[in-house]
Amino acid sequence: MPTQENKQDTKPAFFITTPIYYVNARPHLGHTYTTVAADTLARWKRMRGYDVRFLTGTDEHGQKIERSAAKTGKTPQEFAAGVSSEFRGLWDRMGLTYDDYIRTTEDRHKRGVRHLFTVLLESGFIYKGTYSGQYCVSDELYVDGPPGTICPDCGRVTETVSEENYFFKLSAFERKLLEYYEEHPDFIRPETRRNEVMAFVRGGLRDLSISRTSFNWGIPVPGDEKHVIYVWMDALANYITALGYGSGDPSLLEKYWPADVQLIGKEISRFHCVYWPAFLMAAGLPLPKSIVAHGWLLFEQSKMSKSRGNIVRAETVLDVLGADALRYFLLREIVFGQDGSFSFDALVQRYNSDLANGYGNLVSRTLTMIEKYFDGIVSFPGRSIHVSPVSGIENAASDCIGSFNKHFEDFQFSAALEAVWAFMKTIDAYLTAEAPWKLLAQSNDLPMQNRVKQILDSAVESIRIITALVYPVIPEAAAKVWKQLGLGDITKADLKDLQWGGLKPGTKLGELGPVFPRAEKEAIERMQDMEEKNQTPIEAESRRGDQVPAATVTEVEAPKPAAKERFPAHAQPAHPAAASVAPPAPEAPTRAATPVAGATPAPAATENAKIGIEDFAKVELRVAIIRVAERVPKADRLLRLEVDLGYEQRQIVAGIAEAYTPESLIGRKVVIVANLAPRKLRGLESNGMIVAASIGEKGTPVLAGFLEDVEIGARLK
Repeated sequence: MPTQENKQDTKPAFFITTPIYYVNARPHLGHTYTTVAADTLARWKRMRGYDVRFLTGTDEHGQKIERSAAKTGKTPQEFAAGVSSEFRGLWDRMGLTYDDYIRTTEDRHKRGVRHLFTVLLESGFIYKGTYSGQYCVSDELYVDGPPGTICPDCGRVTETVSEENYFFKLSAFERKLLEYYEEHPDFIRPETRRNEVMAFVRGGLRDLSISRTSFNWGIPVPGDEKHVIYVWMDALANYITALGYGSGDPSLLEKYWPADVQLIGKEISRFHCVYWPAFLMAAGLPLPKSIVAHGWLLFEQSKMSKSRGNIVRAETVLDVLGADALRYFLLREIVFGQDGSFSFDALVQRYNSDLANGYGNLVSRTLTMIEKYFDGIVSFPGRSIHVSPVSGIENAASDCIGSFNKHFEDFQFSAALEAVWAFMKTIDAYLTAEAPWKLLAQSNDLPMQNRVKQILDSAVESIRIITALVYPVIPEAAAKVWKQLGLGDITKADLKDLQWGGLKPGTKLGELGPVFPRAEKEAIERMQDMEEKNQTPIEAESRRGDQVPAATVTEVEAPKPAAKERFPAHAQPAHPAAASVAPPAPEAPTRAATPVAGATPAPAATENAKIGIEDFAKVELRVAIIRVAERVPKADRLLRLEVDLGYEQRQIVAGIAEAYTPESLIGRKVVIVANLAPRKLRGLESNGMIVAASIGEKGTPVLAGFLEDVEIGARLK
């Protein structure tokens, strides 16, 4: 059984991972968000004395990569290597401190995946079967329906395929998974994701296809090489193959597995929280301690994706404001676990208010006064530093340290930084109230000099604590300030027992300089111009409104065709790099079904207007169950709902708040228009529409429902 500590090392081990990013598109802010969060946690744990191993990498197999490579005239290996190098180059440019970078085309990974497949086959958890059903070649998507079914994503006619597959006995783990979730409440975080996963498993698990024969770009099944190991067994195994699983050398696996934290985007929660633990259980391996899912990163109020043409490159921000500005914005502006918005305007505003005018200004004004009045010498030992009865700076510093660490432990980066900046404001207010520059102007005698020294020493000791706390978030700036404090290399400092009084008397400040120069308004225009110039042809075309269908690969369930799955099958961070694209908006339902949210319907039909059956067939009505309901801030009529269709979760914004309270809707089955084009409402993307009747003069909505118990995901015909 692998252990968490290496007996030869006194440091406790800590293993953190990101998803491996699919090489169908260049890296963008969504990938950066996940990786920056992981890097921040890794730095914080190292700072606190842990032996950290931080893993990231790229997922490079699959039919989509095979076809993309062919279009460029490259082999799949060449194509994947080129995109993977872009990811690694960006992480290196940003100074991310990953310890390992795994590629699924590496021999160590292939060897480990084949070993895992063999173990599960010999244990009786894999069997051979056949899948028959509808398949969209363009979107690599299995679709539930009869021959001739239209792909719900791109609108093309699906093909009927019959293919031999190996299947994993996922159904055998339904009870085991539910018991594990109950016994380990922190295994899936946050709780909203945990509830979604548990609801999915309670709905019943069917066996999972884990091989394909219709393409060759993948890892061959041992002993049956016409099959390649498909998607999730290949991709998910990277977390253990990177530690030498299947190599004959168990040292890294014994030291670091199980992983302490596996960071993912919320759209791949099911695969990491259902399939991955089931694979591990079947292989007799321990499960990760915690899988933590963050929300989507929205740009211009829409989820970033290549198909929408609204992705933003991290390089654009690096060129104009630097890596620390981007890191701080992503972790301060967005509540981890929830969706968050990115815009160049918000980035520059946050940069100027918090970094330039906040941290940078406090450091500059304090150190400049020490340099000017006392030749850059810190005078008093920390415990003798003056604290006025009103200010309570030492207590405030202690509270800040405790609050910061607690919030970081709970992945609440925004709250942790908010605590630091609140302490920073306390120091600013203290300096303003004491006004040391005025005191020396009044008198320059020894008692007054000592008083001013005490004031500035209080401020500079506070800056030392603030700098140590923010180092994991803004490492480049923190390292500069640490040197300006005369403390040398911050990476060699012992910061695990941070407390007031660590600044030694007689410390000589280093060379001073600006930390965060103020950004002018033209910075926004520069970044916008850079993004437009660096768009690929696909992105530029998408921005003009010609959306390109994206590839969404899903699992196949046996023995019958799998339901449609919108979750992308390759790991992406804050959102899928290849997001599903909704078909054109259908014609409005009849007057009996009043649309109450999601998208503006077409004008209502007149009393005598008739439509053909082919028109009605365009509207995909599905049964869903509401899992999450909450009010939309500053919107009296709107509720944000997360609905479960059995085969996917989606967000819908519904104008029913005046008729229904959020708590009354949890667990209620509703009818939704499932193939309606997304629309933004109050900054939230609504993917579908709740169907309701309109009652009375005020048009009060009454939700459509059923007297009988209807299975979620069922289509209304």
